[in-house]
Amino acid sequence: MAATMYLAMTAAEFSGSGPLPASLCWMAGHFSLYDRGLSNLPSSLPVNSILIVNDRIPWYGHDPALILKQLEQAVHRLRLYGILLDFEEPDCPELRILAELLTASLPCPVVVADRYAENLNCPVFLSPCPHHIHLKEHLQPWSDREIWLDLARDAQMLTLTKNGCIISPLPLGELPEGGHRDEGLHCHYQTETTPDCARFTLWRTAEDLDALALEAESLGVKTTVGLYQELYYANTEKHPSQ
Repeated sequence: MAATMYLAMTAAEFSGSGPLPASLCWMAGHFSLYDRGLSNLPSSLPVNSILIVNDRIPWYGHDPALILKQLEQAVHRLRLYGILLDFEEPDCPELRILAELLTASLPCPVVVADRYAENLNCPVFLSPCPHHIHLKEHLQPWSDREIWLDLARDAQMLTLTKNGCIISPLPLGELPEGGHRDEGLHCHYQTETTPDCARFTLWRTAEDLDALALEAESLGVKTTVGLYQELYYANTEKHPSQ
């Protein structure tokens, strides 16, 4: 069975994109600023979509029971395939409690970000594979779990000095032209040396992400998730190289 690629859309993209992708994630759900539940839940979605709940609004006195009720209603009303808990806040006990409650209680698959999935019986949403690490190594700690892999057209710079290596994110608008392709790491790279350091700029094109997704499938990953604006062309005949 081929891996399923879900494309995550904002509310604006969902309402104004024209034809919707076959496998869709609504990525706008978050903790409310005004009450103890969730905000920005959709009024309609294609059947078998995924609803993403993120923590861009930090947890502050929210009510797990109310959130469970809201998501139970959303699952039935929207006929969702599942819920994805994309929590990035480091080590928040309340988020851990919420993830445990939702995975145990909701009548659909609940996928949990790797930061909070360790002790849960659920699929894990694994963060994007760093450019300098082979995919098999990235997946290995979760090899006994169902993995949903986050795909991202991000970039990073590795700066090597006598004091060690510094890894920093790099905006896609600052990428150099050209570069070399590393087929094992599924990325492009460019190097620069100075008297004080060596810099490696690493990034992924659409083709690199396709190759990464194919390897993930060969390693047993059944589901990948990426941003609509980054990965849309990977599912169409128009497929730019950059």
